[in-house]
Amino acid sequence: MSTVTEPETLGELIADCAEIPQDLCREQRAVPRPRAATPWRVDEACHAQVAELDAYI
Repeated sequence: MSTVTEPETLGELIADCAEIPQDLCREQRAVPRPRAATPWRVDEACHAQVAELDAYI
């Protein structure tokens, strides 16, 4: 693997990747799972903001 030049062919890229130590390829830590989104609710204040939207447009 050359750190001076970029690979010019797919074969060179594959050869470079094959030289990466396996311990660097393994996931070092667990990725946290995304939280579930809070359900969206329309309250009176939200509804009031768009109550006259049809008349505005």
